[in-house]
Amino acid sequence: MTEQTHMDCSSANPPADFTPPMKALWWLKKGDWQLGPEWEKAHAICQGAEGEKSHDWVHALCHLIEGDQENAAYWFTRAGKLFDNHDPVAVWEEIVASLR
Repeated sequence: MTEQTHMDCSSANPPADFTPPMKALWWLKKGDWQLGPEWEKAHAICQGAEGEKSHDWVHALCHLIEGDQENAAYWFTRAGKLFDNHDPVAVWEEIVASLR
């Protein structure tokens, strides 16, 4: 992980000053890019603002982590992004770097 995308997830909740997409990304990292309660929190954040490109991009990542390639491809398209990288951590780093 690059210094640019370093994110401390040692606390119980994401920093209050994070934007909703960054909070969703924080939850995904806290959950070690796996399905579970943190993934559910991230997914709920994304669903709360469908149609906003940054939310849709993180939503795509959620479905990539889930292993639902077809749904991930749909959300990448909605976000205006190519679905050319299937590594969740690399996609996470790309999104974090873009949103900072």
